[in-house]
Formats: sequence, C-alpha cells, structure tokens
Amino acid sequence: MNLNWLWGIIGILAVIILALLVKIFLLRKAAGEIQKAFESRLTVDTNTLIAISTGDRAMRSLAASINRELARLRTRRHRYHHADLELKNAITNISHDLRTPLTAIYAYLALLEQEEKSEATGRYLEIIRGRADLMKALTDELFRYSLILSPENELQNESLNLGQVLEESIASFYAPLKEHNITPRIRITREKILRSLDRSALSRIFSNLLSNAIKYSGEDLEITLEDSGEIIFSNSAPGLNEIETGRLFDRFYTVDSARKSTGLGLSIARTLAEQMKGTIWAEYEDGRLAVHLRF
Repeated sequence: MNLNWLWGIIGILAVIILALLVKIFLLRKAAGEIQKAFESRLTVDTNTLIAISTGDRAMRSLAASINRELARLRTRRHRYHHADLELKNAITNISHDLRTPLTAIYAYLALLEQEEKSEATGRYLEIIRGRADLMKALTDELFRYSLILSPENELQNESLNLGQVLEESIASFYAPLKEHNITPRIRITREKILRSLDRSALSRIFSNLLSNAIKYSGEDLEITLEDSGEIIFSNSAPGLNEIETGRLFDRFYTVDSARKSTGLGLSIARTLAEQMKGTIWAEYEDGRLAVHLRF
C-alpha cells in the first residue's frame, strides 16, 4: 500500500512537471512570436497588431503593451516623415525663389560697372559682387541638396576604381589646396579597389570632403585609401571638439570656422554615401579630425 502511495505521488509530480514543461514551451513560443513580430513592425509601416497563439494572460498583456508603444512610434514616425518632406519642399522652393532676384542683382551690377564711377563706388560694387557670388554659391548648394533628396534622383552605378576617382578628385582641387598652402600627404594602395557606384555621386562626396578639409585643415592634410577600400581624410582641427564632430553630418550644422557655408556639404556626402549603401563617419582625437568613408 505504501508503494502504491509512492507511485501515486510520483505520478502527480510527473503530471505537474509535464504541465510546467508545456507551460514553458508555450511561453517560449509566445516570446519568440513577439520578438519576430516586433522586429517586423519596426521595419515595416503597418497597422497590423502583434498577435500570439498562447492564452497566457501575462504574455497577452505584454503583447498589448508593445502594440500600444508601436502605435505611438508609428504616429511619431509619420509626423517626422511629414515634417521632413515639408522641409525638403521648402529647401527646393527657396533655392528656386532665390535664383530669380540673384539674376536681377547680377544684371544691375553689370550695368553699374559699365557706368562712370568714383573709387569708393567701385569698391562698394566689388563688395556687393563678392556677397552676391557667395549668395549664389550657397543657393547652388541648396539646389543640389534638393536634387539629391528628390525621389526622381536615380543613381547610375558602374564598376569604379576607387583609387582612380580619388586621384582625379584630388587633382581637381589643386588650385584651392595650393591657395591655402596645403600639400596633402596621399597614400593610395596599389591594390585595384573596385566598387559598383555612381561616378558623379562619388566625385561629389570626395569634393565635399576635400572642401571640408580645406576649411578645417592647417597644412597637414592626409588622404588615405587602404587595402580594405576604406578612405580616410585626416587633418588637425584644434578648433573642434567631440560634440561638434558628432554633429558635422547634421543638416545645416556649421561651426565658427565655416560661417560662409550652409552646413550641407557633409550632409550631402552622407546622403549620397548611404544611397550607395556606404557608411561615412567622423572621429576626433588629440586635436585631429578624421573622416572615414567605406563602401
């Protein structure tokens, strides 16, 4: 009889353990369903709620809580996209609207310069033309940025030699580099680094990075293309700090030494790099700025 009682207890324990194992299995299954659905909802804009197969109250409460937060996140995402679209449209409209008065300013400047004028008047006209040229450059940069952000902007990828395109870009900046007394140290791997990229977009990235280097560099610019294909523009920048470095790629962000800029140069470089599945980032250490580009 004692043996029967013992077997009864063992049977009850076995049933309890089996029930617990089934419970654990169902909870793990529900957790997996929530994880998979959560990852999917973060990448796809959908109103579909996370659904789980278990009837466990705690897991269903967790799924409901996540659904509420996802709904809030989706609302914020829509607001952000709407505001970003409005900003892009505003940039496009502003860049177009500024071109008309600029054209008129240049026309009247040309007429005034043909008139007889005093030395002071000539000096003032020279200042006005300089400011008009600066405004035109900034307007053109805004216009290029609006084109890059346009949905109609399609990149034409082709097999490119990174070293060759980099050398061509550096050569095109010979005059500005010489004007600023910058003799760059160039180290380009002998390996042929090929990538499928848009030539115009890649040249624009190199051009913007070189322009940025000229603004911040003393006379110690280093340009490196490593065997891995990573490209590094490095120069001393004692006027920067880590916080400013982290914001260099932000749209419209400028630092004191670049007041004549819209702050779009590096933002354009980042946008183009991301459109071609590349990454670009900046590092600052011991008074030195290094901008890394990798495809």
